[in-house]
Amino acid sequence: MTTLTKDSLTGIQTTAIVLMNLDSDTAAEVLRQFSEDEAQEIASEIVKMRKVDADIVEQALLDYHEMVVEGRVGSRGGRDFAEDLLTASFGAEKAAGLMGKVNSSMAGRSFEFLDAADAAQVAALLEGEMPVSIATVMVHLRPVHASNILSQLKASSRTDVAEAIAKMSAATPEAVSLLATSLKSRAAAVVSPRSSAEVAGGIQPLVDIINRAPVDTEKAVLDGLEARNPELAEEIRSRLLTFADIVRLEARDVQLVLRGIEIAVLAVAMKGSPEPVQEKIRSNLSERNRDLLGDELNTLGQVRASQVEEARAEVVRAIRSLEQEGQITVHRAEEDVFVD
Repeated sequence: MTTLTKDSLTGIQTTAIVLMNLDSDTAAEVLRQFSEDEAQEIASEIVKMRKVDADIVEQALLDYHEMVVEGRVGSRGGRDFAEDLLTASFGAEKAAGLMGKVNSSMAGRSFEFLDAADAAQVAALLEGEMPVSIATVMVHLRPVHASNILSQLKASSRTDVAEAIAKMSAATPEAVSLLATSLKSRAAAVVSPRSSAEVAGGIQPLVDIINRAPVDTEKAVLDGLEARNPELAEEIRSRLLTFADIVRLEARDVQLVLRGIEIAVLAVAMKGSPEPVQEKIRSNLSERNRDLLGDELNTLGQVRASQVEEARAEVVRAIRSLEQEGQITVHRAEEDVFVD
């Protein structure tokens, strides 16, 4: 429940209180005047407020110069009120999507205290928790942070957690809040800052995490899943971004990726790769860099498989980074694409 004072009301909170005091039709009409992002913020505040003291209500209404509360004990908020208001304003389908974003946003903030924590410390904090609880935490964190944490978990629990992420459907905001409160109460003794709702789990969050993990962690997780659930492991592999997926990129996107890769690393990554992959790379290099790559490949000789894997992982990380920044588009395996 949000703690409010008359002197600390934000504009969004004041708007939420006003809408909570209007009849549903009028409130819906007012909410339609806001953008979807603004409506989502307002709905989040309504969900958190539930009940508001009469003096806070009066202050909010006075601020809006709309009406003055006379004799009201409080105002009704909560999840049901927010959902009804969004439904009346935007229709059931769009309201469901907005409430999903509201729940996701609220639940995600529950684990903000782990954002600046070292991955090893978070792993230590999570030790002893059930796999499904660890999975719930992981899907609420940034994928790159979750990937580092996964690498720090004991090998015996990685597969359990990976499977739990892939299989989980949704965690209720109440369950997320309870878990976050429990972890936060213990975090002070384990976690220190680093210097420097409903949220669905499922296969894609696990893929996002694995794609950012070191090669050995990726292999360990997939091998563990392969032994336990071959179909799940195969589906995850089909979604993972690989070095060979460079053939799915447009020429301009390949060029952007290759700009950030050293020729020596690229040569190692290309060892043993299929001819379409090699041709895609060569055709998107400048003439000078093609010559340099040819010289590098001619003098390379035998290379350890682990070196090839790491070089390819560097290219994959570059692709993933550019995709996240919106600079390139990666066509997934299930999409129909043409290879030059």
